[in-house]
Amino acid sequence: MSYQNAEEVDSVFRTIANWIQRYREAIGLRAELAICEPQHVAEIAKDIGLSSDQLRFAVERGSRAADELPKLLRAIGVDPQRLSSTNPALMRSLESICITCDHKKQCQHNLSANTAAGHYQYYCPNAVSLKALFKGK
Repeated sequence: MSYQNAEEVDSVFRTIANWIQRYREAIGLRAELAICEPQHVAEIAKDIGLSSDQLRFAVERGSRAADELPKLLRAIGVDPQRLSSTNPALMRSLESICITCDHKKQCQHNLSANTAAGHYQYYCPNAVSLKALFKGK
């Protein structure tokens, strides 16, 4: 087996292992949420600025459902850490919307190609907010 083939096989195994890990995390989170009393779920959701239904939806999507947001923010010149500390409610709102996005593959492609800043406005459900908030960036 050549070095290039070995790298390709290794890459496939890493991808499968990452998928299995995300699947296990999602199953664990769903199981934990399922055993909670409804009022406890409501309290947790309220603490993080979501409704109970939004929390359940976010858990279904998995812990990495908004991973694209900080990358997109950086691509448009916004520091996600600073935004989280100066305006946590806004960051949670942007994350909530990002979680629901059906254009993850397009976003990931644009982020990896360094073209997200010029293309996100065509598919991102946060585009209007981001353009209004950070038009000077």
